[in-house]
Amino acid sequence: MDAKILTVSTSTAMGEREDRSGPALAALLAARGFAVLENAVVADGIDEVSGAVVALATGFAGLVVTTGGTGFAPSDLTPEATARVLERSAPGLAEAMRAASPLGRLSRGAAGTLGACIVLNVPGSTAGALECLDAVVDVLPHALDLLSGGRPH
Repeated sequence: MDAKILTVSTSTAMGEREDRSGPALAALLAARGFAVLENAVVADGIDEVSGAVVALATGFAGLVVTTGGTGFAPSDLTPEATARVLERSAPGLAEAMRAASPLGRLSRGAAGTLGACIVLNVPGSTAGALECLDAVVDVLPHALDLLSGGRPH
């Protein structure tokens, strides 16, 4: 199983802040059997994020996880950018991620499919990102198999 990670942060994209959630997500995914093929960073913004998600998903079959931009700050537009490009939503995944912790209720993250990819938005905080991904990582292999044409069990 392959995965790509997109950190959404203007300050990280400008080199003013270290990305902590991206590497933490990569470690969690690797421990769960995913090969992380790419770690990218993009500034906040609907056009920037939607373009980056499409670029990561084009010609790729696997998991794309975005971290950051899921809260209530004016610049937190990752769910809107993701919704712009998703072909199908996966509300059960988003709901499970939000239910992972009390602060998860503050995440507006989206989940769904784009081509042969499952796209998940997780928070930018390292703890929040890990809690949200850990809440759904166990079902992702099966979901990716179904997305690629596998038969339901």
